[in-house]
Amino acid sequence: MRGNSVRKQLGSFSLRKKKKQQSPSTDAEILKWNKAISTHMRNGECDSALRLFDSMPHRTSVSYNTMISGYLRNGHFHLATNLFDKMPQRDLFSWNVMLTGYIRNRRLGDARKLFERMPQKDVVSWNAMLSGYAQNGYVDDAREVFENMPEKNSISWNGLLAAYVQNGKFEEACRLFESKSNWDLISWNCLMAGYLKRNMLGGARRLFDQMPVRDNISWNTMITGYTQDGDMLEARRLFNECPIRDVFSWTAMVSGYTQNGMLDEARRIFDEMPLKNEVSYNAMVAGYVQSKEMDIARDLFEAMPCRNISSWNTMITGYCQNDDITQARNLFDKMPQRDSVSWAAIIAGYAQTGHYEEALNMFVAMKRDGESLNRGTFSCALSSCADIAALELGKQVHGQAVKTGYETGCFVGNALLAMYFKCGSIDEAYDMFEAIEEKDIVSWNTMLAGYARHGFGKQALSVFESMNKAGVKPDEITMVGVLSACSHTGLIDKGTEYFYSMNEIYGITPNPRHYACMIDLLGRAGRLEEAQNLMRSMPFEPSAAAWGTLLGASRIHGNTELAEKAAEMVFKMEPHNTGMYVLLSNLYATSGRWVDVGKMRSKLRDACVQKVPGYSWVEVQNKIHKFTVGDRVHPERDKIYAFLEELDQKMKLDGYVPSTKLVLHDVEEEEKEHMLKYHSEKLAVAFGILTIPADRPIRVMKNLRVCQDCHNAIKHISKIVGRLIILRDSHRFHHFSNGICSCGDYW
Repeated sequence: MRGNSVRKQLGSFSLRKKKKQQSPSTDAEILKWNKAISTHMRNGECDSALRLFDSMPHRTSVSYNTMISGYLRNGHFHLATNLFDKMPQRDLFSWNVMLTGYIRNRRLGDARKLFERMPQKDVVSWNAMLSGYAQNGYVDDAREVFENMPEKNSISWNGLLAAYVQNGKFEEACRLFESKSNWDLISWNCLMAGYLKRNMLGGARRLFDQMPVRDNISWNTMITGYTQDGDMLEARRLFNECPIRDVFSWTAMVSGYTQNGMLDEARRIFDEMPLKNEVSYNAMVAGYVQSKEMDIARDLFEAMPCRNISSWNTMITGYCQNDDITQARNLFDKMPQRDSVSWAAIIAGYAQTGHYEEALNMFVAMKRDGESLNRGTFSCALSSCADIAALELGKQVHGQAVKTGYETGCFVGNALLAMYFKCGSIDEAYDMFEAIEEKDIVSWNTMLAGYARHGFGKQALSVFESMNKAGVKPDEITMVGVLSACSHTGLIDKGTEYFYSMNEIYGITPNPRHYACMIDLLGRAGRLEEAQNLMRSMPFEPSAAAWGTLLGASRIHGNTELAEKAAEMVFKMEPHNTGMYVLLSNLYATSGRWVDVGKMRSKLRDACVQKVPGYSWVEVQNKIHKFTVGDRVHPERDKIYAFLEELDQKMKLDGYVPSTKLVLHDVEEEEKEHMLKYHSEKLAVAFGILTIPADRPIRVMKNLRVCQDCHNAIKHISKIVGRLIILRDSHRFHHFSNGICSCGDYW
C-alpha cells in the first residue's frame, strides 16, 4: 500500500512537471513531496528519494533535512555531508542532524569543528557533543562540554553520570550523584549497575533501598547482583518481593541457580515460568551442559520452540567438552546459521580430542565460508599446527593472522610463538617474540620453556635475565622453565642456586613440579643419593611424577635396586602408567634379566594396561606422513626400506653399532638388529631425506621418547647425508647436525 501511494504521488508530481506549472508550490504540496522522500528513505530507496528531490519545483530546509537524515540512516555519510555543504540555507535542525551524523561515524574532531561553526546551539547540540565524547571514552572532554553548557537538562546530567560509570571513574560518578537530588530513574539504575560492576554489592543494595521509585530494571539488576555473588537466598527473597516479574526476572533466577550448581531448583523455577524466551531456555540448557548431563540438555534443546545461534553453540561446546566430537559435528552440520563462536567451538573440539588435522580442515573451511577469523579460532588452529608439527600449514595461518592484524597482539602472538617452537623452528620463534608489541608473562615463559625444551639452556637463562631486566616478575611457571633448562643442559650448580633462592628473591614457594625438576637435574647427573635426600625433605608426599623421574635416572645409570623401588611407588599411584613398565623392562633387558622382563609383561597384562604404540610423523608439502615400527602401509615403503638398507651400510662404516641390548626380546643378535632397523623415527627420517628439498631441515615428531639406538643412528645419518634433522619426542627436541646432537647426549 505504501509503495502504491508513493507511486501515485510520483505520477502526480511528474504530471505537474510535464505541464510546467509555473505557480509557486503551496505548503501542502511541499509537505507531500517531503513525506514521499521520507517514505523512500525509510524503505532504503535512496536513489528514488534523490530523483524525487531533484524534481522538486521548490525545496525548503525541511526537504534538505529529510534527505540528509535519510542518507545518515542508510549509512551514506559522504552523501549527507555533500548535501549539507550545498544547502542554501540551514536551520538549527540541519546543524544538529549533521552534528549527530559526525558523532555516530566517530569523527569527533570534525564534529567539534562543526559544533564551533554553529551560528546557534541549543541543549540538543550540547548533549550531542557530550554523549559523543562519553560514548567514545573521552570523559574529560565530556566533562568540559558539561561545565560549559549554558543550559542543562536531565539528559545532560544522565549523560555525564553514565560516562563516569562506563569509563571506570566511579568515584567521580558518586560525587556527581551526591551533588544533586532530583535524579531520573535511569540514573539511579546506572549508578547501581556501576556498583555491581565493581563487585560492591553492599553499595548497590544501599542505593536500591534509597530509590524513591523502582522499575523492573532496578529489581532485575539487584536480583542479578545477588545471583552473581552466589547469595541465592537473598536473590530469591527479592524475586518474591518484586511487584512485577518479567521474563528477565525469571531468567535471572534460572541463571543464578544453574551458575551456583543448584540445577534442581533452577529447573523448578524454569518449569514455573509463565513465559519463556530463548535466553531462558539457553540458561537451563547451559546448566545441564555444565553439569555434564548432556542427554537432558539435548532433550530440552530439541523441545525448544525458538533456538538462536547461542543455543546451538552451547550444545556443540558441551559435546566437545565431553569428548563427543561426533555429536558435536552432527549438530554443527545441522545449524541453520553459524557465527565465529560456532566455528571456534568445533575447531577447539577437534583440537582438544586430538583430531588435529580435522581441526585444521575446519579452519580452512571457516575461511572459505567467509566467516571472520577471530583470536579464538587463530589460537585453536595454531595449537593444532603445533601439536602435529605442521609447520608449513602453521605459516599459512600466520599469514592470515598478519592480514587480519592479530599477529602482534599477545593472544595470537603467543600462540604463534608456541607453534614455531613446537615445530622446531627456533629462529622464527625468536622473530615472533621480538614482533609481539606488548609481551606478557606468557610470552616470556613460552620463550624460556621453548629454549629449554630444545636443549639450549644458556639461551633460556639469558631470556630469564632479560625478563628480570624488563621488570617482569617471574611466576611458578617461569621457575619450572628455568629449572628445566638447567636440567636439560646439565647446569647443576646454577639450577641448585635458582631452586634454593627462588622463594627469597621472587617470593615463589617450590611446588611438586619444581621438586621434580630438581630430582631430574640431580638424577641425570648421577647424583642419585642427593635426589633421594631431596625427596625425603619435600614438605609433601612425592608425586608419581617425582618417582617416575627417579626411575628414569636410575635406568640411565643402571641402578636396578633404586629403579625397582621407584617403579613400585609409581605402580601404586598410577597402575596404568605404561611408560614406567617400559622403563623398568628396558633396565631388565639391558642387564639380561629376561625372566624379569617377562614378569613385567605379565604385570602389564594383569593390570589391563594397553601399551601406547609408538609412531612418528613428518610433514611433506602440507601433508602429514605417519609411520609405525616396521610400517608396511605407506605407499613409498619399498623406496624407504631400500634407502634405509643403503644407509645402514654407510652408518656401520662410519662407526655405528646397533644398541641390541635395548630389544625387549631374548632373540639372536641378528634378529635384534633387524628389529631396531625399522623403528618409526628411522622410517620418518628416511622419508624426509628422500622428499624434502636439500636446503631445508627435516622435522620428525614422535609420540614417545626417542630410543637410544635411534638417537645414535640419526647422529650418523645427519653426518652421512649432510642434513639438519630436528626430532621432537614426548619430552624434548634433538637437533642433529654433522654427527652431533644439540643435547650433547645428555638426555
